[in-house]
Amino acid sequence: MAETLEFKAELKQLLHLITHSLYSDRDIFLRELISNASDAINKARFDALANADKLEGNTDWKVKLTPDKTAGTLTISDNGIGMSRQEVIDNLGTVAQSGTKAFLEATKLAGKSGDAPGLIGQFGVGFYSAFMVADKVTVVTRALGAPSGEASRWESDGQGTYTLEPCEKPARGTDVILHLKEDAKQFLDSWALRRLVRKFSDFLEHPVVMDVEKEVGEGDEKKKETSEEVLNSRKAIWLRNKSEVKAEEYEEFYKGLAHDTDPPADVIHYAAEGKTEFKVLCFVPAQKPFGFDYEEPVAGLRLYVQRVLIMERCEQLLPSYLRFVKGVVDSSDLPLNVSRELLQQNPLLDTIQKSVVKNVLEALAGMKNLEYEKYLTFYKAFGGVLKEGIARDWANRDKVADLLLFESATTEPWKFTTLAQYVENMPTDQTEIAYLTGESAEQLRRSPYLEAFRAKGRDVLLLTEPIDEFVIPQLGEYKGKKLVAADRAGDTGTGDVPAGVKESFAPLLSFFKEKLPEAADVRLTNRLTDSAACLVADANALSAHMERLMERMGRDAPGGAKRVLELNPNHATVEAVRALHASNSADPRLELYARLLFEQAVIAEGSKVPDPVAFANRVNDLIARDAKPAPST
Repeated sequence: MAETLEFKAELKQLLHLITHSLYSDRDIFLRELISNASDAINKARFDALANADKLEGNTDWKVKLTPDKTAGTLTISDNGIGMSRQEVIDNLGTVAQSGTKAFLEATKLAGKSGDAPGLIGQFGVGFYSAFMVADKVTVVTRALGAPSGEASRWESDGQGTYTLEPCEKPARGTDVILHLKEDAKQFLDSWALRRLVRKFSDFLEHPVVMDVEKEVGEGDEKKKETSEEVLNSRKAIWLRNKSEVKAEEYEEFYKGLAHDTDPPADVIHYAAEGKTEFKVLCFVPAQKPFGFDYEEPVAGLRLYVQRVLIMERCEQLLPSYLRFVKGVVDSSDLPLNVSRELLQQNPLLDTIQKSVVKNVLEALAGMKNLEYEKYLTFYKAFGGVLKEGIARDWANRDKVADLLLFESATTEPWKFTTLAQYVENMPTDQTEIAYLTGESAEQLRRSPYLEAFRAKGRDVLLLTEPIDEFVIPQLGEYKGKKLVAADRAGDTGTGDVPAGVKESFAPLLSFFKEKLPEAADVRLTNRLTDSAACLVADANALSAHMERLMERMGRDAPGGAKRVLELNPNHATVEAVRALHASNSADPRLELYARLLFEQAVIAEGSKVPDPVAFANRVNDLIARDAKPAPST
């Protein structure tokens, strides 16, 4: 017959695991102890709703830090609900026994869960983080309503045993006294305590205070005085109604959060209610922060639970293409792991992220439509980052596409159009959206690839950011209109070259193919009106601009760099070369002309000729031949 047995735990080893393996950063200890103190205060306030006389007028709620460098101790005190002797045994003498959890269960049984305060503790292990920095911990506590003589003193070195004895305590609440290890004495410095409070507990409802000695007066009357200083701002403005928060408060909060000197371009503040509840406060920067382009491209919002910082940058809440957004999310529904440093995988994370992304994209669309100049400033700073959403966020790629701005062949310099405006202005016979990538809009406007489009009254989007080569092809189409590169072989809407012209140029094209092995092919085109020649990539090949980008990254272009040389049969230069070849195919100038036409096409596409010196010599030879004095009259 099977027996039912209980698991056994080696308590000393368990405490060792909690204090040495549970937390990745021992700074966390102060967050845990302050959070426990805050919970204790909230429990006292809740209990006093029915028993106000128990408070004995002690309602100056606060958590106090008392560093003592002489004794080597740090004390965290509160005037909260305190603990009876039995509660000390239950909560401190039993690992993973959560007093907060028991309190919430008791309020639920009493039918008061809707009125219960927001409490932070969940697992009953946060207290033991104290042993990361202390080799001994003393707790002196007196329960709400208990006389001063019924306090308890608990003490342990975290090795598996503790002592418990009665003691005197004048006031209600709990003092946690940490006897700090030698390598943790920095936590006695006021600057270190300020830093940790501001990082983890800055927005707690209750003040976290510390006695600070300051010099007052002047000259001979200068003296030192000790006064109580509040270390946390307590301004969790995301918990307030949007209508109650002033613009100056948003600006002040943003500057502290983002370390920015300029006000934000937009504020996104809302509360989600229903099955899952969370609060969001996000900011869109107006300018690119210093060093933004050189930082690790990591997105994320600050995650709080009941005003306590859980994660400085929670990547699950914000996709990387919105990494310029700064802000906070506060949710008490998220299932944290036991150390409260990481999140368990949960559908609520996806829910929050979708909500944040939706609201950010809507805010950007509103700015673009209603405050265009402000949006333009934002876009010049972050447009390249925003474009990453085309490739990384399939669900929102159309919304991201609507936010993009482009210069085009028909816009004035530094003026922009959108995909929607491009489609609206397309001629009725145009079925595709044409674009051209390059180093600058100024250079692209002079490109021979635009000639055929101008002749047909068609616009071309001019894309000048490196990321365009990667994301625009992935967009594929917009509102049923396929996006095509203007420098690719294919239909330009100008019709085909007449058969008779092709026949007359066939011998010359064969000659060029023989003399120009670096060209993938040589053919005639109707895409040119003013230029003699251009180079185009086949439909599935890399563009010249992409090859140049890969070269800068130290990478070779796959499949080689050969492109098709296209000749304009209507250009006087090309026709003259054809006529020369027809009259004397052995003329040595023909190879020179073939190479010059190819090299000028290389320059026109924005690339460099392989041998600039040889190119210069060919041009000089041509000048020497033709630069003859005009006959005198």
